[in-house]
Amino acid sequence: MAISLDLLNTAPRLLVRAELKPVAGTRFQPTGFPDLGAAEYDHPRELYRMLLVESPQSMANRMEKVCWDDAANDWRAPLKGLPRVDVYDQNGAFLTNSVLEAHRLNSPYILEGKDTTVAQLLKRELGLRSDAQPVDVPKLARTVFKYDPNSVLHGLFLAKKDLAGGRLRLTRMLSAFIEAEDARVAPSGGVKNDRVDPKGDASQGFGNVPFHRDEYVARRIYAYFVFDLALLRSYGLGSLAETFLVLFGLYKIQHFLAEGLRLRTACDFDVEQVEVLRPSGFVLPQAEEIDRELPGLIERLRAEGALSADDLRVRYEVKK
Repeated sequence: MAISLDLLNTAPRLLVRAELKPVAGTRFQPTGFPDLGAAEYDHPRELYRMLLVESPQSMANRMEKVCWDDAANDWRAPLKGLPRVDVYDQNGAFLTNSVLEAHRLNSPYILEGKDTTVAQLLKRELGLRSDAQPVDVPKLARTVFKYDPNSVLHGLFLAKKDLAGGRLRLTRMLSAFIEAEDARVAPSGGVKNDRVDPKGDASQGFGNVPFHRDEYVARRIYAYFVFDLALLRSYGLGSLAETFLVLFGLYKIQHFLAEGLRLRTACDFDVEQVEVLRPSGFVLPQAEEIDRELPGLIERLRAEGALSADDLRVRYEVKK
């Protein structure tokens, strides 16, 4: 393989930091929480405010999005052949799958319908006989890897009582978030004009409606990516699967930074610089290098039986 991952073989973590800047102007719109709004907090050592621009949960979904071809409704080219769980309705129409679902294999469309294919497979392959058994986490990781390797990378919580009492969990291996330093509110606003009836009933969408909005400016904005290499090794998946998962994670990081930084209408970033903070000396491979390596790794893993040759198919009956 042309890419050297030797420095990652004994390192506990890979830590990557990317400095971002708004693609135009200075303002940006952070993620908003329904009961909180923008997530501001005090810097623990400096006299300024911090701002969570993008949460780990959202970043996981965004890194999955750069793996998926919406037009073809399939993996993007370097990832074709990776197994997943597809869900179809009672008429055979495609509904969703474990890559598109926010909770992956724990999607209600996969586990809560009348079709128990996935739950029965997990019980059988994990040898689950009762709730009073310890969970063999490496075995769980190998089983999930075989049918949905994306879930091993981003973590999984199968909160279903009849699956080991809801104790089947895989910790998130690849985490990311975006935060801003010395963040300050940049207030603005406008008016929605009604050229027919300026005094119309605003509750029905008529009339002129003034509004305000809060955007932000910040001294610095950083995206952080943490790959838990010690956790990966603890699963005992074998060197080929470990190499694949590392490159799969690096694929997500590089393609997100290259293509996925338009987070919202008023939140669009460029990358100023990318640096590897740990381990020292590791050079992040370019996206094109990673793209070239992944198809061969997927083919070898399928040939060895570590990856299922076919996607699992689940039926979910949609209410009419």
